[in-house]
Amino acid sequence: MKPEDRKNRTPAMLAAIGKVTLEKLESIASKIRDDVATEADRHNHEILGEIVALASNRVSVSENESSVEQGGDAWTERTSHSHFPHIRLHGGALEDDPLKMNL
Repeated sequence: MKPEDRKNRTPAMLAAIGKVTLEKLESIASKIRDDVATEADRHNHEILGEIVALASNRVSVSENESSVEQGGDAWTERTSHSHFPHIRLHGGALEDDPLKMNL
């Protein structure tokens, strides 16, 4: 993907990426259940599963922050050096991401 393409991601494109990711994850899971998955399938399943888990955590963090900002009661955990919340042991918040690689 070209760097300029990353800047032009629309909500529809991001939604499509998420939908395709979930579909592929389920497809590979089906191959694993049927015992016909290759080693590459198992590796891809692990990576896609981690991406889905991190995305789910990021959405939870965002929803909790939004609730707190609107005066609601939601659990958040804050580091001593940052105003960004994070989910201990599970990652998902921007501050927990590794450095971005320009691939």
